Amino acid sequence: MIYARVAGTGSFLPGKPITNDDLVARGIETSDEWIAERTGIRMRHLAEPDVTASQLAYEASVRAIEAAGCQPSDIDLIIVATSTPDYIFPSTAALLQARLGITNGGAVFDLQAVCTGFAYALATAEKFIRSGSNKRALVVGAEVFSRILDWNDRGTCVLFGDGAGAVVLEASARPGILATALHADGSHSPILSVPGQINRGVVIGDPFLRMDGQAVFKFAVKVLGEVAREVVEQAGLTMGDVDWLIPHQANMRILQATGKRLGVPMEKVIATVAQHGNTSAASIPLALDLAVRDGRVQRGQKLLLEGVGGGFTWGAVLLEF
Repeated sequence: MIYARVAGTGSFLPGKPITNDDLVARGIETSDEWIAERTGIRMRHLAEPDVTASQLAYEASVRAIEAAGCQPSDIDLIIVATSTPDYIFPSTAALLQARLGITNGGAVFDLQAVCTGFAYALATAEKFIRSGSNKRALVVGAEVFSRILDWNDRGTCVLFGDGAGAVVLEASARPGILATALHADGSHSPILSVPGQINRGVVIGDPFLRMDGQAVFKFAVKVLGEVAREVVEQAGLTMGDVDWLIPHQANMRILQATGKRLGVPMEKVIATVAQHGNTSAASIPLALDLAVRDGRVQRGQKLLLEGVGGGFTWGAVLLEF
């Protein structure tokens, strides 16, 4: 039997942290108190105008590959979860493959499920590995969300940041990923979207992120609770068997409400949203890598990764690290 295990993790945040007070200094009508009280966010990182998602992905990937003890040439599958790709095409994954100097012809592609993107990508890579078609996958969440923010809309622009996180997933005789569940309901798309497009070189519609914050909060807490229980039951375990809950880092209130609904104390929830804000598909692997490197996450522990995002999409991955 072939299984898939996480062999290494990596992450990267661009530039110096931008605090809430820094945003005020830039002319945004808000305050550190207002942002922190409602979201738990204290800072975020914003990429320079010439820095792309593939560049952030590269930095995170190098760290993950090093942690996995392998070489870029050992990677035979790359999946990049992003809503802010470098180009319409080629894929950000193809550009990342080139940056890493990988020439073995392994499959590469982008996956777009917004903030659930990393969970979708990890679950997809696991299926490739378990099928026997691939031995080692690089799974990345990379975003430059600052490019799609309306900096006059304080209800959204203060929430998001840029960054990337990555894992190397490899074939193993021992179970690693224990259960996955992915869902979507497109009827909820109006509450969180970027309702625009490029048509013949012209922006049609609205090119900025728009969100109904209250509707998103209610939906997120509901489905995050449901999908967490789904994967735990699928694996024949209970929430008490989970050592760490690592949710999408959107808002501290969502993290707290989800933990309460699941009966998981905040001491067992990895929360990094204060340091980097909502980085969409990058947030779960960023939180995972931080907790691995600071020693909280140890080999043999059971981790529940879950996300929810525009689409609406939601999903979870239960794994033994």
